[in-house]
Amino acid sequence: MSPPWPPLSAIRWDDSHRLIPDAYAQSDRPILTALADGDDVDQLVALSGATSRRLLVQTGAIPSGIHIDELIFGVPEWQIVNAAYCYAHPQGARFSGSDRGAWYAGQAMETSLAEVGFHKTVELAETDYWDLSIVYQDFLADVHGTFHDLRGRRDRRARTCLDPASYVQSQALADRLLDVGSLGIVYPAVRHPGGEAVACFRPATVGNVRRAGRFRLEWNGTAAFTVNELRHRS
Repeated sequence: MSPPWPPLSAIRWDDSHRLIPDAYAQSDRPILTALADGDDVDQLVALSGATSRRLLVQTGAIPSGIHIDELIFGVPEWQIVNAAYCYAHPQGARFSGSDRGAWYAGQAMETSLAEVGFHKTVELAETDYWDLSIVYQDFLADVHGTFHDLRGRRDRRARTCLDPASYVQSQALADRLLDVGSLGIVYPAVRHPGGEAVACFRPATVGNVRRAGRFRLEWNGTAAFTVNELRHRS
């Protein structure tokens, strides 16, 4: 009998990095509340709750690829963690589909910056619009557990799962591993040579989440972007 694939490895990553656009890293109160007062604020909060996919999934109001029992509550930044699973990209991501997200994080800040910069550049290329400034909030998290491991794998299966241009095989692998109770996948970063990243399938594996620095990524007429750490909130 062949050994299980991918193999399992125990990891203990403290201070892994996940970057989230600043506009989505705020509290539950809608951004527009800054422009409202009195009863208008309450109405905006109610409207936000009625249209927030995270809130609807958390209350079981709509079907989702993640069950309410898997979500976390009452710990620091629990809303941010749950949102990663409730808001899946319509085309999915490398190790997650369109109905259930995952918590992606880089072991190093440079890995996370390379990933978000690459994907935002792809979005800009679709519209051929190259003037953008966007601020990202860095969320640190401790990821400890036994994960399926693609690091150091040189066989064809690993290469197809790490294909820079396709998520077909990697999503199929994630579906299979989810079905057998996997905690997630640790893998060599595709957009940052030498870096490592993790896709946490279960919210409970994302521990001790807290806010760190903020970074501004800017595109000025070309696909090349600059990165500047913000020392003070602007």
